[in-house]
Amino acid sequence: MVGTANNGRLRLAFSLVNGSQDLDLSSAPASNAGSECGGIEFTREDVEALVNEKMKYKNKFNYKERCENMMEYIKRLRLCIKWFQELEGEYAFEQEKLRNALELTERRCSEMEVALNNKEEELNLIILELRKSLASLQDKLAKEESEKKAAVDSLTKEKEARTSIERSQASLSEELEKVQGELDGANQRIASINDMYKLLQEYNSSLQLYNSKLQTDLDTAHETIKRGEKERSAIVENLHTLRGQHKSLQDQLMSSIASQDEVMKQKDALLNEVACLRMELHQTREDREHYQQQVQSLAAEVSKYKELATNSSELEEKCLSQGNQIQILHDQLAVAERKLQMSDMSIFETRNEFEGQKKLIEELQNRLEDAEFKLIEGEKLRKKLHNTILELKGNIRVFCRVRPQLPDDSSSNQAKVFSYPTSMEYLGRGIDMTQNAQKHSFTFDKVFMPDASQEEVFVEISQLVQSALDGYKVCIFAYGQTGSGKTYTMMGKPGQADEKGLIPRSLEQIFQTKQALQPQGWRYEMQVSMLEIYNETIRDLLSTNKDASRIENGVAGKQYTIKHDANGNTQVSDLTIVDVQSSREVKYLLDRAAHSRSVGKTQMNEQSSRSHFVFTMRITGVNEAPYSSFNHVPTLHQSTEQQVQGVLNLIDLAGSERLSKSGSTGDRLKETQAINKSLSSLADVIFALAKKEDHVPFRNSKLTYLLQPCLGGDSKTLMFVNISPEPSSAGESLCSLRFAARVNACEIGTPRRQLNMRTSESRLSYG
Repeated sequence: MVGTANNGRLRLAFSLVNGSQDLDLSSAPASNAGSECGGIEFTREDVEALVNEKMKYKNKFNYKERCENMMEYIKRLRLCIKWFQELEGEYAFEQEKLRNALELTERRCSEMEVALNNKEEELNLIILELRKSLASLQDKLAKEESEKKAAVDSLTKEKEARTSIERSQASLSEELEKVQGELDGANQRIASINDMYKLLQEYNSSLQLYNSKLQTDLDTAHETIKRGEKERSAIVENLHTLRGQHKSLQDQLMSSIASQDEVMKQKDALLNEVACLRMELHQTREDREHYQQQVQSLAAEVSKYKELATNSSELEEKCLSQGNQIQILHDQLAVAERKLQMSDMSIFETRNEFEGQKKLIEELQNRLEDAEFKLIEGEKLRKKLHNTILELKGNIRVFCRVRPQLPDDSSSNQAKVFSYPTSMEYLGRGIDMTQNAQKHSFTFDKVFMPDASQEEVFVEISQLVQSALDGYKVCIFAYGQTGSGKTYTMMGKPGQADEKGLIPRSLEQIFQTKQALQPQGWRYEMQVSMLEIYNETIRDLLSTNKDASRIENGVAGKQYTIKHDANGNTQVSDLTIVDVQSSREVKYLLDRAAHSRSVGKTQMNEQSSRSHFVFTMRITGVNEAPYSSFNHVPTLHQSTEQQVQGVLNLIDLAGSERLSKSGSTGDRLKETQAINKSLSSLADVIFALAKKEDHVPFRNSKLTYLLQPCLGGDSKTLMFVNISPEPSSAGESLCSLRFAARVNACEIGTPRRQLNMRTSESRLSYG
């Protein structure tokens, strides 16, 4: 079944789809040379002409000619489909190849990107460390340069002070020698004075002894001077004091010379002046001691300045070594900068390579998208051709589903009843059943093995559900014996999202598609009804009137009638119809209907459905946009809005069972008889349709009369035949498979879309 695509995109011609390769449908894949199609090629025009071809008959009552033409047409369609399947295989191979190349390139790109990031982080850390080292070295260099400058200034000042002290010491030595000479002259001049001379001799010897003592003290003072660095400031003051004392000494010497001259001139006054001379001699002794102390201090200053000179040389050597260290650091910084430049170049090259890989990935992704688009277009065309064949055949599609083994089933040691062919022709479509050593083979549109999930089953019918939104009448019903899994297929297990059945999943798809089509101007209205046919009586499962839904003695409290109009629509009188806007509302109604449905316990099933459950959704769609995107063909908006009407019937039939196996009695017996009778009427209708009889007994039961438009009208119909894998149910399973094969062979009317102009309010009807 091919429904309206959700994206609303026009299907392009194959020449446009293939793009730069300029490939159209006429260019068949290389593998066609050895395929079943031989050298036959199809163009887009050939396919459209083949799909739109209408049969022309010389005599419309010549069924043999019609059959031959139809077989020839079907043969050409099959040939076209096989050609497209081979083309699809080529596209799939190319897509897989491109996908592998893309994955390899993405893997390499990701590895390269990780390596690039790691290398960039490592280089950033190295650069950060180098920058920190450079900053610390610059701070250290500035600090040492400032220290060096301060040391040079201090050394210059000390040299100047040393020079001035040496000059002062030289002048003092000269003055001391002069004074000593003058003193000797004075001693010679007073040689006549014996006592004075003796005293002076004694004084001279004492001075010599004192000098030797001073020399000893000077050696001791050298050791003390080492700890006298803190007395540097006092030296300058001592120098100033020394200069002042030197002046006073000069004055005193001058006065002494004057007094001595006066003694020479005045010999008579020498005796009177002896006392004065003694005092002066005493003063001279004190001055001499003072001068000796000054000489000692000057010698200490000299040694101190010698030590300072030594320290200054050490400072110069230290500054020189620091300069060498700074030069080494400058060289290391230059090397680090060169490494940084090389790292930047490496990063730039890596980024260029990454950009190239990125462009290559984008190109591969574009090619992959083109291949996927071509594959999707080919699949759409294949589905369209397949749908065309099914519509021309006018048959009912049949899916078979085998229930998995349950813990309560019989022992698995018995031989397996079912097997599944693995050949390409019957893979997924064939099922073989073995009974009494005899093999029975059946082929359906789809066969689901026991391990098939609910999602896999729904995927196969999703396009059929989409057809209801496109304006078709759709009917899906489950058939099979009691306990074969019909209700599980249709409803699933409540509260388990992964095991939702076809009905909840179909509703989710419908409301999601409704939401997606709103931007295109489509507005949908949904109406829902639910009923059951119990003992050939219709019950409204959504009715709020308890008396209407109550059953007494097998008769419902309220009678409902089924009517068909000229357009093939079916209406049930007084049936509760609910307008719904979301899947949550429908789920609430389903839960409410499930609690009202008739179920019972038999020997074949603990919770057996004792009635036929019919869920119906009427879908009315109106395109309010200026241009209609329906069916992918843009048409001008008419004065009246275009409207589509679709109907979705989802039916869970009651299970067929043999009275001998079910053990039904009383009410259960009546229920079983009514169920088997309605299913037997359904079989009679199917057989009459298969034989193309003029009269089809739709009115033999409420079920067949309700489903008349689905079985004999223009509806898209799908039957699920559910099979139990138990060997004890092999007889019932064989009957179900044979019935399903007869259903699959039936021909009904060609489905047609319900398109008309928007009318006033319309109520729900069955397709």
